[in-house]
Amino acid sequence: MIKTPICELLGIEYPIFQGGMAWIADANLAAAVSNGGGLGIISAMNADGEWLRAEIKKAKSMTDKPFGVNIMLMSPHVEEVAKIVAEEKVAVVATGAGNPTKYMKDWIAAGIKVVPVVASTAMAKLVARNGAAAVIAEGGESGGHVGEVTTMALVPQVCDAVQIPVIGAGGIADGRGVAAVFMLGACGVQLGTRFLVAEECGVSRTYKDKILKAKDIDTMTTGKRLGHPVRTLKTPFAKEFLKKEFDSSVSDEELEAFGAGSLYAAAVLGDEKKGSFMSGQIAAMVKKEQPAADIIREIFEEAEQVLAGGMKWVK
Repeated sequence: MIKTPICELLGIEYPIFQGGMAWIADANLAAAVSNGGGLGIISAMNADGEWLRAEIKKAKSMTDKPFGVNIMLMSPHVEEVAKIVAEEKVAVVATGAGNPTKYMKDWIAAGIKVVPVVASTAMAKLVARNGAAAVIAEGGESGGHVGEVTTMALVPQVCDAVQIPVIGAGGIADGRGVAAVFMLGACGVQLGTRFLVAEECGVSRTYKDKILKAKDIDTMTTGKRLGHPVRTLKTPFAKEFLKKEFDSSVSDEELEAFGAGSLYAAAVLGDEKKGSFMSGQIAAMVKKEQPAADIIREIFEEAEQVLAGGMKWVK
């Protein structure tokens, strides 16, 4: 079995994180991933603190394994949820959409391992100086909010920039992706899109079916004009958003309003007309719905085989 320093650091069996996907990554999915040997993560998204506390307590009732919480730093409730994760002493806090250093001292004092998502070496160095236990280097192939740099280019640069463990994310669906980021210097992986079709994932049936039916060219990026690009499946909604984005007669406020609630519409309601079905570029590689534990085991069995045969083309 593949073991890396991230396993010992966090007390997990396999070096794999489940992405903190808003409206998707709840206690049920997080507990299933943690019970399967990975690190399950609850998304705090834009929810208030009491909702998050209830999800944390629910996850604790479903698993005795470590799990984490992803805090979106642009949330209107960020101050409240930052305190609640410290009070509940979750094992790991992952962060995104901002600079977490304001909160890191208190989290670390509570015994929490802080693992920010980074899209640049500058942010990786900053959080490392402030006590991050590890960083998640997420390339632009991933679903949801994305940066400009690809996983292939970002991961090795982050590995060179910091002395703490690096988890690679973006464009990873199977054991080949795991082996690839290991070769780039990472000691763990984070997957989002593959876990969308975990049996324990409560995302809408429409969402799961769209992932399972996706082809290799079925994602697109919108929102660059607003400064927060998002990778999503190509749908009538996404295409209309892109059309409005390039229409100078549509104001930024109108564009923001058009996109408001679109992830909820997709993830919870399965609304094909108003929903933003966020997905990574690897959606076409996701072929079946499985229990989370089977996904994890299958990925690492594949990775072992790939790594064992990694020199087959070398003469």
